[in-house]
Amino acid sequence: MPKILKIIQEKDPILRKRAEPVKNPGSPEIKELVADMVATMIEINGVGLAAPQVGASCRIFTVNVEDKISVFINPEIKDFSSDKIPFEEGCLSVPKIWGPVVRPKKLTVKALDENGKPFKIRAKGLLARVIQHEMDHLNGALFIDKAEKLFSIEEGEGKETRI
Repeated sequence: MPKILKIIQEKDPILRKRAEPVKNPGSPEIKELVADMVATMIEINGVGLAAPQVGASCRIFTVNVEDKISVFINPEIKDFSSDKIPFEEGCLSVPKIWGPVVRPKKLTVKALDENGKPFKIRAKGLLARVIQHEMDHLNGALFIDKAEKLFSIEEGEGKETRI
């Protein structure tokens, strides 16, 4: 039975390290981590979750866009579109902060699935954005490093404050 994992917060140094490649994709340990990550992502209504966010320094992330769950192990972005657009982003590891981040509209990514089988997809829209956000986590970056400006959501009042 999958367990719900604790989300690592911004100050933890694991979020600033480049995650290690997975050497044993498809192994029972990796399948268990992936199942726990998917359960955690669903429990907290996230659209994406990277392994460093749950304390594992390995190159895995999960995505839940349009009720389709995808697993990316050792992902590599192969191509970006030249068209870029800003979009508001937030992060489970940086609660109550959001800001506009400019990213390419489309990309091609190559990865392994939870069974270690290779796949390649062309993504656009929200899926492309989530993949880029989660790739940043695997590379030791947070959206706050790329946001044009940052805003905080004040507890209880629903007010947004520029920071």
